Amino acid sequence: MKAYFIQQTERASALELRDIPQPQAAAGKLLVRVRAASLNRGEFIRGHGLTKPGAAKPAGTDGAGEVVGTGERVMGRLPGAFGEYALMDKPDAIPVPQNIGWEEAAAIPITFLVTYDMLVQQGNLKAGEWLLVTGVSAGVGVSSLLAAKAIGARVIGTSGSPEKLEQLKSLGLDIGIQTRKPDFHDAVMKATDGKGVNLVVNNVGGSVFAETIRVLAYQGRHATVGYLDGQLKAELDIEALHSKRLKLFGVSNKLRTAEQRALTVQGFTRDWLPLFASGKLKPRVDRVYDFKDLPQAVGRMEADQHIGKIVVRVTVA
Repeated sequence: MKAYFIQQTERASALELRDIPQPQAAAGKLLVRVRAASLNRGEFIRGHGLTKPGAAKPAGTDGAGEVVGTGERVMGRLPGAFGEYALMDKPDAIPVPQNIGWEEAAAIPITFLVTYDMLVQQGNLKAGEWLLVTGVSAGVGVSSLLAAKAIGARVIGTSGSPEKLEQLKSLGLDIGIQTRKPDFHDAVMKATDGKGVNLVVNNVGGSVFAETIRVLAYQGRHATVGYLDGQLKAELDIEALHSKRLKLFGVSNKLRTAEQRALTVQGFTRDWLPLFASGKLKPRVDRVYDFKDLPQAVGRMEADQHIGKIVVRVTVA
């Protein structure tokens, strides 16, 4: 079968298309005929830590397809998703609703599982509350916007691109702030009548961390989910943390056990899968590429041209 491999060096990542043996189903694992897979920035962009320098490894972490032998339509965490077949741990398998096509299904799993962890399990976001998303046009940013609106929250987003902010207004963005700098405090406080936001999704990193702390309301929550700026250090206003009774948390699967990840899958399947099945919640697919064009898809992501998820259709001629 055909499958892409990725090798990370100190300077860049390189893709190679290989012919390899088809994997075989094993205890606790499903053999999936992959129909579509989506790109995750952490795998391809150096500095996000998902792919370490060293020997090449199968590319892809997120996909959808049919279970060989049963025909069940599933989506979920799928190592080696940029291949014709891949193995999925059974607890990671999420049924694909009938109204969801393969490309949309591939755009859902990891991004919306992270978002569920962030907004529901840890962030406790409620209808009527304010959410601030820095870097709102990125994959997790867009999924946070979409899910928050489905919950009934109000959303403020920052981006350096006025064009992207304008497009996101059609997805429900209440207030867009054009900036990549830590200078959004006044605009956020004005929008929230001086109260601040209830939850921050910091998708940018250390360069805006202090500002995101400043805009939190009393008993506000702060999620750190990415560092697009590459800045991993920031000052913390301990007085604000103390007096406003803030909650700061990280969102990552790097050190979680399989059982911990499974709890998020179960919660997502229970609480949010019905929203996808009803059409109330839909992923934002930026562009779909053919399997042979994965390198071009990566190039689009590296150039930060996308809004939402970039997807590859896994059909090999």
